[in-house]
Amino acid sequence: MIRLAFTALFLSVAASTTNGQEPYWTPRRVESIKNVAGASVSPDGAKIAYLLAVPRNAGVDDDGAPWTELHVLDVESGAARPYIAGKVNIGKPSFTPDGKGIAFLAKREGDKQTALHILPLDGGEAKKAVELATSIGEYSFSPNGDRVALLAAEEPAPTRKQGEDKGFKQQVYEEDLPYARVHVARLDGGAKPKVLDYAEHVHQLEWSPRDERILVSSAPTPLVDDEYTRQRVRVLDAADGRVLAKFDNPGKLGDAGWSADARHVWLVAGEDVHDPSAGRLWVAPAEGGDFVDVLGAGAVADSTIASWNESGLVHMVTDGCRTLVRRTQFADGKASGSIELVPSGVAAWTSIATSDDGGTTALVGSSARHAQELYVLRADGKGATRGTDSNPWLADAPLARQEVVSWKARDGLELQGILIRPLREKKMANAHPLVLSVHGGPEAHEMDGWLTNYSRPGQMLAEMGIAVFYPNYRGSTGRGVAFSKLGQADAAGKEFDDLVDAVDHFVGDAGGRLADAKKVGVTGGSYGGYATAWCSTRHSERFAAGVMFVGIGDKLSKTGTTDIPNEEFLVHSLKRPWEAIDFFLERSPVTYADKCRTPLLIMHGKEDPRVDPGQSRSMYRHLKLRGQAPVRLVLYPGEGHGNRKACARLDYALRMVQWFEHYLVGTGGDMPGWQLDYGIEAKKSDAK
Repeated sequence: MIRLAFTALFLSVAASTTNGQEPYWTPRRVESIKNVAGASVSPDGAKIAYLLAVPRNAGVDDDGAPWTELHVLDVESGAARPYIAGKVNIGKPSFTPDGKGIAFLAKREGDKQTALHILPLDGGEAKKAVELATSIGEYSFSPNGDRVALLAAEEPAPTRKQGEDKGFKQQVYEEDLPYARVHVARLDGGAKPKVLDYAEHVHQLEWSPRDERILVSSAPTPLVDDEYTRQRVRVLDAADGRVLAKFDNPGKLGDAGWSADARHVWLVAGEDVHDPSAGRLWVAPAEGGDFVDVLGAGAVADSTIASWNESGLVHMVTDGCRTLVRRTQFADGKASGSIELVPSGVAAWTSIATSDDGGTTALVGSSARHAQELYVLRADGKGATRGTDSNPWLADAPLARQEVVSWKARDGLELQGILIRPLREKKMANAHPLVLSVHGGPEAHEMDGWLTNYSRPGQMLAEMGIAVFYPNYRGSTGRGVAFSKLGQADAAGKEFDDLVDAVDHFVGDAGGRLADAKKVGVTGGSYGGYATAWCSTRHSERFAAGVMFVGIGDKLSKTGTTDIPNEEFLVHSLKRPWEAIDFFLERSPVTYADKCRTPLLIMHGKEDPRVDPGQSRSMYRHLKLRGQAPVRLVLYPGEGHGNRKACARLDYALRMVQWFEHYLVGTGGDMPGWQLDYGIEAKKSDAK
């Protein structure tokens, strides 16, 4: 009966959107998409090693996160082939300094922990190079490759392990977290790895390309809040861990690294302690000194990824919803000129790696027509060429049109977002349902790349005749520091008014009267889940359906249950709850539960440390007690702030699509049945 009911659900969609055929963009198809997940270029630029994330077949494979395979692209021929593939989890590949091997992290057969392995490039089995008492999380080779710096958590005290074996498994909240330490190991199998005498919790490290220094970023404790707000860059002596230079970078910290000659360091950090994101690219002398802002003070752009080689600093720059790639050269520590290597609009870039001489650059990015793929940029001036085709079937897939759209807020502020139009768009006015897919943060932004996955409805809803809009409301990143601060101290204020104004844009003449005002939905995760809850209560009369994911329902209690209360204060609220209790209550969706007439589907990971699942339980209970609108709560055991495993992702996508189909395309009314048919039996033969 369940199988028949769910089949009928999708056939009802097909009847109006796909000429009677089963929808192409089913959640299971979306969840089969492979993604290039990172790349490393050999020193001579001839090879590129990259990871390919391969989703598991939910209900058929053992449940878990996607497999990660190691592949290698030959730059000259353009041919790529798998080196380690199948049911494997390879992490952080990089070439050895001599270019003869590919190092990676993995827990392979016989390993007690995640260890460092090296695979000969010219053939042969990978060999374990270093294994520590705890799993290795990061590594970086010395310039000549005879040693390696490794990052791993300190080993638990023997008494603690003995106690756990006897059943003493208590947790001392925020006090018993292990610190990550820097280990230096020889690769000739000689002396035991040495732990550097450095007291702070280390998050990333990179050995100098020229000498005996190691650049690290660290925080006073392992707390996530300290990682966000107190992480700073230091240069250590590789022999003993002495601090040789300190960089009191302002605000949040992203990636950091060395210049090719080791005379400078670069880092991505905030402009000040109240900057919501690490979006400024800074350069400073390696021995310490003043920072240089590569983009320039007041730039209405961000730069979040970079790689420095002999030809200069190659970095990504935002251009509204699009990104470009630029190379900046330096003289005496100051920028002496910039060249645009890749114009905006080619792809939405998420990773950059370069060869030592800068002759080969590996870029990872997505577009409206494909998920994340590897691109190769050569010094011949021919531009970035796509090097992989991980999902060849996408070339023949029916894809709805995607475009960057601008709209004006009620106060005149110009805003941007990305629209995926209905696949089979009707010509009559106000004919289509519309769903706002709101990003989290709010210090994030949507780029004009691939926008469909388990929690982002994109092509799945477009095929149903629903337009999907991804708004970069005020407070989003990508347009400089000033823009990203516009929502501070005003949670759910003008920032979420921007969402209502976006609806008015598409309902009205300015947006081509695309949308039906009575069939508007909203969804999002984290801060986007907060937006969903707010729109479904405070502005319920404007929204016909909502799907809330790991979202905030009660701003007052959120501070006491999140793992980032100081980050929340410094870059979002700018005030503590006890200083403004009435304000926090006023900006809480649960306060407006009595206004809710919007059917709301709430989903949350049961182990979420960022937004406690109690936020969703509270939201559910307040709405359930009112009994004025359909509400359903789905919890995912073992999942945190977002779903990682295949079954939880598929379940989420199925429920999201079902909810919007029922309330925006179908007849609405009572909730659809809570049980789902996952089509497992039918997919076993497909998997073979």
